[in-house]
Amino acid sequence: MFNVNVGIVGCGLIGQKRAASLGNNELKGVADVSLDRAQKLASCYNGVEAFSDWKNLVERDDIDIVIVSTTNNWLAPITLEAVRSGKHVLVEKPGALNFRELDPVIEAAKKSRVKVKVGFNLRCHPSFIKAREVVDSGILGKLMFIRGRYGHGGRPGYDKEWRADPAISGGGELIDQGVHIIDLSRWFLGDFTQVLGSVHTYFWNMPVEDNGFIHLETSSGNAAWLQVSCTEWKNMFSFEIYGEQGKLQIDGLGGSYGTERLTFYHMLPQMGPPETTIWEYPANDMSWKIEFEEFINTIKSNSEPQPGLKDARAALEIVSKIYEVSKK
Repeated sequence: MFNVNVGIVGCGLIGQKRAASLGNNELKGVADVSLDRAQKLASCYNGVEAFSDWKNLVERDDIDIVIVSTTNNWLAPITLEAVRSGKHVLVEKPGALNFRELDPVIEAAKKSRVKVKVGFNLRCHPSFIKAREVVDSGILGKLMFIRGRYGHGGRPGYDKEWRADPAISGGGELIDQGVHIIDLSRWFLGDFTQVLGSVHTYFWNMPVEDNGFIHLETSSGNAAWLQVSCTEWKNMFSFEIYGEQGKLQIDGLGGSYGTERLTFYHMLPQMGPPETTIWEYPANDMSWKIEFEEFINTIKSNSEPQPGLKDARAALEIVSKIYEVSKK
């Protein structure tokens, strides 16, 4: 049995989900700017120490992995110090405020020979695990393009939360939910060499965007057309992968996004109505647990985490290019 000791920095909703997804691995310490919040999470587990200063946790010799689930402005600085302390790190998406913040982290990880995984947990949803399997089987044929939409409707006071402060968040909906579907698009189509898009603030009274529109193309012409929104009003997720011999359509992520479902439309030789296969996943979200198990296996096998720092950097560079174009 390969078990590790874990410390979590950031004890909000995501930190709580991470703590509940450790399996047989042991949570040793938690840290948060709010000591009360850290103590509340620590009290749910045996022998867990709470800190208000994350450095006290990162420097502990008995911790193997640090999970960083803070606001965006602290993701890269804490990850960097954890790496320099010889710790493996699972850092939440987007991994940093911008792609340039990741360069010293990438360099430090090489020198320290530790593993850093970035929490793009949508890759670990059952619909995407199955979609990857179908694509890799070749039955979909050569991939052509992707169309994706991801959105929520906010909540009262959303424009006063930390995500509306660019100094803390790095941007709005594009860097929040947008990096998820950018990462998924790269996962299936590869690197994008052409980046077009725009961001707009239509409804919320905040200095960051509430809608992002993205058009990406690879060097071979594969395209992804994506939209993210926090004026969706009814939470929704839709991701379509088009191949020469059919289409995969993923709808819902569970909870308020609706039952997670993967539909495979397989084109017949005579064309016309396709053969349709549907997989539904009504169970609780296990992506957090699966993601952490994948990270443990990466450390055990001394392989490269997927997605890793370079994936996060690529997604954030796309975000930065769209922000730059939108300012002109």
